[in-house]
Amino acid sequence: MPNLTALVTIASILVLFWASLRVGKARGTYKIKAPATTGDPNFERIFRAHQNMAEWMPIYLPALWLFAFYVGDKWAALVGLVWIVGRVIYVLTYAGAAEKRGPGFAIQASATGVLVVGSLIGIAKALIAG
Repeated sequence: MPNLTALVTIASILVLFWASLRVGKARGTYKIKAPATTGDPNFERIFRAHQNMAEWMPIYLPALWLFAFYVGDKWAALVGLVWIVGRVIYVLTYAGAAEKRGPGFAIQASATGVLVVGSLIGIAKALIAG
């Protein structure tokens, strides 16, 4: 059972939830009533950081699980933790200044790339092995 990957999956979901709570708090702070998503640049950065994470989840989570299955639970969990760190850095830096979001984005995008490429290699090896 990929127990470590399961824990990292829950942690990833909790980070997404944390980012969504930041959006809710920012709505109150900057007086942006739903369904509006614009009006104050500070709110917009917090909102976009959350939206960007939500956009990456359908890429990251399947890659994480395929990697766990074809490469290994411990390695998938480790790369997943790197993804989480990158996402937290991204959310926090983007909220302060959009131009500072690059390092967090690069960390999580690289982790996702490792998961996708590693999964492809694992699948290819399994197909070759029969």
